Parts: sequence; C-alpha cells; structure tokens
Amino acid sequence: MLIASAAACYTSVLVSMIESRDLPVVDVAVDSEGLTSDDEFKIIHHPRIVLSEKATEKQIQSANRICAAADRGCTVANLLKKADVKIEVQGEIFTK
Repeated sequence: MLIASAAACYTSVLVSMIESRDLPVVDVAVDSEGLTSDDEFKIIHHPRIVLSEKATEKQIQSANRICAAADRGCTVANLLKKADVKIEVQGEIFTK
C-alpha cells in the first residue's frame, strides 16, 4: 500500500505538470518498486514518457525536468523522506 500511495501521488503530480506545459505526449506510464535492506527502504519510480515525433529538443528537456520535479511536488514522497525513506526517479523519455 505504501508503494502504491507513493506511485499514485507521483503519477498525479507528473501528469499535472505535463498538462500545464502542454507537451505533445503520446503516452505516460509509471512503474514503481520498493527495495529493502537491513538499514534502508527505497522507492524507485520509473516514469516513461513518450512524446510525439515532432517534439522539440526543448520539449524533451522539459519532460526530463518534469520527471524529477514531480517527486519534489509529491506530498506523500515528502512525508516519506522525513521518515528516512529514500526515493529515486529513473525516467525515460522517448519520441514516437
């Protein structure tokens, strides 16, 4: 449930940011995973944004920045970070 909550929050912020920048998005998907060790719990978000083949370099760079910014805008992630949960974003941007 914790990973699902973090993923839902991240995804909703990501989509909101994409919409506000009017990017030529063809598809958006986010997979998230949780990793545990003796001394650490980590959540890794794997956003995949597919832009139109007509996307400019500026739009591609904007999509890359949005992947990281969505994590900072996620309330759930910010609360988890205060509890020493590590959160990483490993995004991929494609054109189609």
